[in-house]
Amino acid sequence: MTTPTLLVAGTASHVGKSTVAAGLCRLFDDRGLSVAPFKAQNMSNNARAVATADGDGFGEIGVSQYVQARAARVAPTTDHNPVLLKPHGDGASQLVVHGRAAGLNTASDYYATHWEDARKAAVESHRRIAADADVVVAEGAGSIAEINLHDRDLANIETARFADADILLAADIERGGVFASLLGTLELLPEDVRDRVVGAVITKFRGDPSLLEPGLDEIEERTGVPVLGVLPYDDPGLPEEDSLALPAASERATVGDDDGVAAEHAVTIGVPRLPRISNATDFGPLSETPGVRVAYLPLDATLDGIDGVVLPGSKNTVDDLLALRDAGFDDELAGFDGPVVGICGGYQLLGERIENADIEGSGGDETVAGLGLLPIVTRFSRDKRVEPVFVEFDGAGPLAGATGTVDGYEIHMGDSRIVGGATPVSGDGAALGSVAGTYIHDLFANDAPRNAFVDAVYESAGLDRPASESAEADADAGASGDPYDRAAALVADNLDVAVLCDSLGLEWRSRQRGDT
Repeated sequence: MTTPTLLVAGTASHVGKSTVAAGLCRLFDDRGLSVAPFKAQNMSNNARAVATADGDGFGEIGVSQYVQARAARVAPTTDHNPVLLKPHGDGASQLVVHGRAAGLNTASDYYATHWEDARKAAVESHRRIAADADVVVAEGAGSIAEINLHDRDLANIETARFADADILLAADIERGGVFASLLGTLELLPEDVRDRVVGAVITKFRGDPSLLEPGLDEIEERTGVPVLGVLPYDDPGLPEEDSLALPAASERATVGDDDGVAAEHAVTIGVPRLPRISNATDFGPLSETPGVRVAYLPLDATLDGIDGVVLPGSKNTVDDLLALRDAGFDDELAGFDGPVVGICGGYQLLGERIENADIEGSGGDETVAGLGLLPIVTRFSRDKRVEPVFVEFDGAGPLAGATGTVDGYEIHMGDSRIVGGATPVSGDGAALGSVAGTYIHDLFANDAPRNAFVDAVYESAGLDRPASESAEADADAGASGDPYDRAAALVADNLDVAVLCDSLGLEWRSRQRGDT
């Protein structure tokens, strides 16, 4: 019997596909089913290092499939996202196939030269994961109704066909026009794909669902597609797939101000909104820390009112360095006396210079001067380091006092070496005074370095850090705070999953895994 596949497709980007897919992965696993997440082609600079499908090392996949694998309680591999496009700037993206970089391409080059091989890789990966699963939960990309791409839409149309998938269509009501989006999307689908749509789900609804009933009835009457659920607006806390969730580069937006700590007792950590920012999920744990606000800053912003700075990763370190300099952010940073931490590309920015800089493909000089805040030199190479990291951490500077085991990952080209009086930091990093850098992504998901940095920010700001929550409150938060369980509950409580299971030929098991 062929393993069934459910494709969670969308009427547009950022309509909640990733959350619905993750919730279904956890929900199916809770019901005793073996689940495999899948996205044939992803476009994101938020990636994770995972084992390659051939077991011969590590490779990259998009963060949404990493999250969905965790939700499904399976070890993530490159088969879960066989094709990844990482936007590089100037219309080009780095192509990653089965976890390994395969060069820079414009969209036209990709479709003309690499698309058939990419499709083959996706088919192979789907076949492998389906062989060991009861159900595959696939996620589409953007809108499934992009009629200009229907002959080469790998994540949507092609996946529906080669996986023989049933389709759940997600539409975001917060954007407005949800009924037109559903109707228009269904009208524009190829007939054979349209016939695969077994239901729709409306996401991000605020208010009384009964108010939608006349519209839901008419949509069902016009299309014959049942609306299987209306999901209320709720953020389970899953990492975001891409930078669409960040504020626009021209806006300053602050997150993390809903924790009950008064503004006069809180600190603000600034993150410059680099044009090619990557792995922006690194800062979620900071914004979730009581008393900490994370402000995403346009590059021409001042650092007035900012107590600490974190420089994020970048898909194109040199071009982002030049953008910082053109906007004057380098001068702001040079005059800043609070704690500064750079992660990956942000660490490279902090150094004295970058050698072999033209390897990134920006067409610039071979050597580019850095921000000069750390005595390090970075030398780019074409070899890419992609691997999980599990180290005994030894922090210094604004990370001083952070010790113990740290779990994260590294994805970068080139290496950095200390050329002056800096103190080494785990993750091939360095620290001098109030500035530190490391290649370890997910650093702040670990308690010790996160608390060390927040302590340093509070000390620099001349404030007392708020006392931590009581042990009882922490236990209550932990019991209800698992984002995978929250996503599963959101789906279970508001989506008729039994109908999906019936369509997929699965037995819907009401008992939780482990129940007697």
